Amino acid sequence: MTKPLAYAFVGLGHLGANLAACLLRGGFEVVVHDRNPEAVECLVALGATAASSPSDAAARAGNAITCLPSPKVSEAVLIGPEGLLAGLPKGGSWIEMSTNGRDEILRLADLAAEAGIYTLECPVTGGVHLAAEGRITALVGGDPALYQRHRAAIEAMCARSFLMGPIGSAAVIKVITNMLAFIHLVAAGEALMLAKMGGLDLAQAYHAIVASSGNSFVHETESQLVLNGSYDIGFTMDLALKDLGFALAMARDGGVPLDLAERVNAIFERGKAAYGGDAWSTMIVKLLEDATGTDLRAPGFPAKL
Repeated sequence: MTKPLAYAFVGLGHLGANLAACLLRGGFEVVVHDRNPEAVECLVALGATAASSPSDAAARAGNAITCLPSPKVSEAVLIGPEGLLAGLPKGGSWIEMSTNGRDEILRLADLAAEAGIYTLECPVTGGVHLAAEGRITALVGGDPALYQRHRAAIEAMCARSFLMGPIGSAAVIKVITNMLAFIHLVAAGEALMLAKMGGLDLAQAYHAIVASSGNSFVHETESQLVLNGSYDIGFTMDLALKDLGFALAMARDGGVPLDLAERVNAIFERGKAAYGGDAWSTMIVKLLEDATGTDLRAPGFPAKL
């Protein structure tokens, strides 16, 4: 029986920690590194090995996975003095699960190729709660043979995966899906406020929308956190604005007028100004609550998904 590949995993935030845990449950050897020692300790308790740096983790595992908050951080982890490229052996693979713009992942993949490292982009979509259950979706860009080589690991972390095309393809579809999610979130908040002002029971309104043509994945999930009042989606205003920025940059480059996305981006800028960049993205609905002096609360909804 062929021994499963080993992976260094760098970036144990809300999303990465869950992905790494799924990899461990799938029987893979995982070497972890993160600036947060508590996150490392949690993974070690599940069977991972701790490393002192990205290069140390990469050298021990031979392949690396990253899940990081921005292209700037991904680049630092990749090429820094103790970065992944300093530890990965030639012919090793780097799987980038962070959300990047197309230009960023192409540039970083070129840097990796110069060092003899193969790159597979693999951003995920569906939310932290699905990552915790191994039910998140992977959007993959890269060589089909490389995808097949690492498919078992991807499937240990994700319920479904879609090979979108060469490097850069997954970045495009991930930016599109995130743009849609933020648009849907603002729309869901407006819908719930109309229901409240119309005198409806909000719990019943929530379920009626779920069963209607106006339903969306975002309404089914994030609206519950609004109705609970926790807003705790595990994803921040800053991250939302980063991803909307990628979409708007793509639109400018392609000459595509994105009137709705521009408007939603402006709303999120207001949300960041009001509540801070570290506030949960779902708190964008609180702008409407504050403007009307009316909260959107209903019993029976969870504080976390």
